[in-house]
Amino acid sequence: MGVSKLALVGETTAMNDAVAVGLSSSATYTVTEEMSPPHLPMKVLSTPDMIRLIEQTCLLSVQEYLDDNQTTVGIHVCVSHSASVNAGDDVEVSCEISEVDRKRLVFNTTVTAGDKTVSEGTHQRFVVGG
Repeated sequence: MGVSKLALVGETTAMNDAVAVGLSSSATYTVTEEMSPPHLPMKVLSTPDMIRLIEQTCLLSVQEYLDDNQTTVGIHVCVSHSASVNAGDDVEVSCEISEVDRKRLVFNTTVTAGDKTVSEGTHQRFVVGG
């Protein structure tokens, strides 16, 4: 493996340079009926499923740069959910690292559906393993 481990508190091991402020990624997902809240008569993207897509996009954006025995876990989410998205429509989830503090990664996140903003906020993940 050519990837170094992220630094622990008090260690001097450098993090892989690719996992740095500015690293960005995006993914497109199709909203399914299963992503809808069960109490609503219309089938729209639920907030928990939107957050799941945000977490998945952030996880996948850095996973390839970590050692095989490392991954990240979500530790904080602060997002809006300001527009509905119908089942069958696509959403694009974008994330960009805005801060790296040892093993803690902070992402700015945006969810859009066409030209409308569905969500904006931040998500934090922590590198575990290794």
